[in-house]
Amino acid sequence: MDLTLILGSKTYSSWSLRPYLALRHAGLAFEEVVIPLRQADSKARMLAHSPAGKVPALIHRTGPHRAPGGDVTVWDSLAICEYAAELAPDARLWPEDAATRAHARSISAEMHSGFMDVRRNLFMDLGRTIDRPERLAKAAGDITRIQSIWADCLGRYGGPFLFGAFTIADAMYAPVVTRFQTWKVPLSEASQAYVDAIEALPAMRDWRADAAKETVVLDMLLD
Repeated sequence: MDLTLILGSKTYSSWSLRPYLALRHAGLAFEEVVIPLRQADSKARMLAHSPAGKVPALIHRTGPHRAPGGDVTVWDSLAICEYAAELAPDARLWPEDAATRAHARSISAEMHSGFMDVRRNLFMDLGRTIDRPERLAKAAGDITRIQSIWADCLGRYGGPFLFGAFTIADAMYAPVVTRFQTWKVPLSEASQAYVDAIEALPAMRDWRADAAKETVVLDMLLD
């Protein structure tokens, strides 16, 4: 299967991490193209792969019988995860039970469209830890809601992941796991256990190892 995943800098790109984990869990082989963020040519390089001019994007070369030019392009993290679920149904990237699947989709969509205070104040940066309590205060409501989602799912489905086995929901919340560590967010025992489970994933370890090798450093802390 000829797949190429277009990613942003692994140190900073939370949206790129999500489909990367989903594709890895699904056992789908793919090539990676990493485009450093916030460089003079970043937008042009992204537009060469995605009509949205953003990362991530997934290119699936399927042959001329499937799409004009022989390629399928999927952009947006959640859309790529859904496409991976269709390509590899045996990976069970969504729970099999309909009600449980609806729950997983609901919290994934909530992450996809919400938690703006976390996004604004606790950006992803795998290169350091940051001690800024005032930023935690600005994101306190979101932090509480996220930990309550985790506690509910882990209690209801038994862990170690949100729905027992790894699903797209875990891929969606994985960048938050990194943000909570970067920003030293105090965690409940249940939340810490979940953080540890995500960090123990081989794909997560590989992502962090790649991030540590990146040479483009961004100063995203402007205040």
